[in-house]
Amino acid sequence: MIPTTTAQICQAVQGVLFGDAHTLITDISTDSRTIPAGAWFVPLTGERFDGHDYIDMALDRGAAGCFCAKLPRRVRDDRAYILVEDTKLALRDLAAWYRDQFDLPIVQITGSMGKTTCKELLAGVLSQRYNTLKTPGNLNGDIGAPLTLLSLTAAHQAAVIETGMDEFGQIRYLGRAIRPDAAVITIIDDVHLSHFGSREDILRAKAEIFENLRPGGFAVLNGDDALLNTLHPDCDTVRCGLDDANSVRITELEDLGLDGVRCTVVTERERYPLTIPAPGVHMAALAAMVTAAAERLGLTREEIVRGVAAYAPADNRLRIEHLPGGRIMINDSYNANPRSVQADIKILAHHRGGKRIAMLGDMTELGSAEAPGHRAVGLAVGEAGIEVLLAVGPRSKEHMVPAAREAGCPEVRWYPDREAVKEDLTDLYAPGDGLLLKASHFFGRFDLMADYLREYAF
Repeated sequence: MIPTTTAQICQAVQGVLFGDAHTLITDISTDSRTIPAGAWFVPLTGERFDGHDYIDMALDRGAAGCFCAKLPRRVRDDRAYILVEDTKLALRDLAAWYRDQFDLPIVQITGSMGKTTCKELLAGVLSQRYNTLKTPGNLNGDIGAPLTLLSLTAAHQAAVIETGMDEFGQIRYLGRAIRPDAAVITIIDDVHLSHFGSREDILRAKAEIFENLRPGGFAVLNGDDALLNTLHPDCDTVRCGLDDANSVRITELEDLGLDGVRCTVVTERERYPLTIPAPGVHMAALAAMVTAAAERLGLTREEIVRGVAAYAPADNRLRIEHLPGGRIMINDSYNANPRSVQADIKILAHHRGGKRIAMLGDMTELGSAEAPGHRAVGLAVGEAGIEVLLAVGPRSKEHMVPAAREAGCPEVRWYPDREAVKEDLTDLYAPGDGLLLKASHFFGRFDLMADYLREYAF
């Protein structure tokens, strides 16, 4: 964060300042336990906690001041306080003001799937020319996105901000701070249907991304998504995909199995021969959208090709990991929905040299798609010829397990939770075998199984 006075912060959030107006702030934190000395503390509130209870702790640890929706009983003379109606809203409003201190292109990304992968891929490409800020990990919500903006410095030349949502208005809320120059939507699918009535509702919520697009900004959309093709934003729009109607087309698509994907992306200006070092043909669509955005942001053919080839997945996002004895682990454990699990099953099916094991857990927040979604995954396991399914969770027991058996999977086992799988998995996982780990993050934490297997003495 560039040095900002408490007076500037107060004006940005329309608060009331108590304390020195000239104190310089160079960092923002919402965590009283790890707050750096001299930082500004933002106490957040939730159903089970109130960050105001930790203001004294934050100040004692060196915080220069804080937002507060209510002044603490003890107001220190050597610290600054800014009284606001809502501390979370103040964080967003501060990020909005701070974003306007910079003249650099910012890309906002959303979608039902592929947001983090698209963000990592685009940031890597833009970094071939620009010092690029990107959302760390998956911190794409009401707190993470503003904090990312507030980490901009004078050295940055571009930024890629990922935004997620689970309710109407959330993309709009974040967009008011981000005010992007480019808006990217990856795909619309049955994710968060428990929060929305239909895919059409999800589309409407995602389309809020266009409401805060800066003048002259542009949109990049997956042109092979039928729902996205019903959107006609009031801006220059690039549609990308395999369909010939798209202005940016994918040709010569070659699935290299676990080694990745090759394709050519054709724009109105150039042909881009791309090698994507990550498995799954869906990567071609993301690479096409990244190419379209990067081209419009001034990158050359060589920079785009080189940036795509250098892609490295984020943690627990479709990472191909090599374990002792030639064992392969396809670690896509961060999250899951029916479409992404079926795509991963096709990737696992490419494995040769040993049996294929799919350890799959419940997919949450599917709403009305829960039963058909789990059943579709079970059928896909059998139809892909996967030798072993280790299914975890009550939804999988009810829908995925019977479908997998029906589709001819030779060995199907069910477990109530992740811990119950360990003994069977380590016995089954022989040298040369391939393993897929995939489940909804907040259900199963299959990333912890990946950690366990990396340390296991096979």
